[in-house]
Amino acid sequence: MAQLVANCPRCDTNKITFDLKAMTYVDRDQRYGLNHYEVFCVCLHCYKSTVFKINDNQQYANNITQDQYLKIPGAINEYIEINGYISLKDANKIKTPEYVPNDISVIFQEGAACLSLNCNNAAGTMFRLCIDKVSKSLLPKEITQGLNHRTRRDLGLRLPWLFDNGKLPENLRELSMCVKEDGNDGAHAGSLSNEDAEDMLDFTIMLLERIYTEPERVRIAQERREKRRAG
Repeated sequence: MAQLVANCPRCDTNKITFDLKAMTYVDRDQRYGLNHYEVFCVCLHCYKSTVFKINDNQQYANNITQDQYLKIPGAINEYIEINGYISLKDANKIKTPEYVPNDISVIFQEGAACLSLNCNNAAGTMFRLCIDKVSKSLLPKEITQGLNHRTRRDLGLRLPWLFDNGKLPENLRELSMCVKEDGNDGAHAGSLSNEDAEDMLDFTIMLLERIYTEPERVRIAQERREKRRAG
């Protein structure tokens, strides 16, 4: 029988072996080509069940099928990565926009999970961190007039500079000002309402789609067009 070695969330035993009873395909990460699964496991210490979230290890991506995983004798850890387990936070139905880098996607999902649990201040802090990381990546590396150290460091100064210099779409400027203020509240004052956090969610989704999703969709469409013309 296939098995999984992980920390048990039911009995708090670390690195315990689970019998892997069933496995369900969830989706595929188009950016990295990794399949995501949920696996139903039973802890061999407390004999309680947990559904873990796993994905292919990049080294073995596309080389092992779902049926083959279930037939591996012993632990499958060498071939997969564990991404947590199913819990109340998975009631969150908000998906990260397509083609977002994994490090930013993880932060976004944490914010979305916090929002689903009505943890508005925590959600605002995570969405602000998303915006912070994305906006930093848009800055030129070379010395640029009007772009000093403080502007590079401070999100409140960085966003206006990016809009003024055409690095961000102008039609997002007004909402970005609300997000900056709300994000600072969530990070420092702990006063975000649910409406504030949802406003930040909306802006974060729009920003991620403009910076990552739409350009990649255009690139893929162009690639399909070139293949059709070549064929």
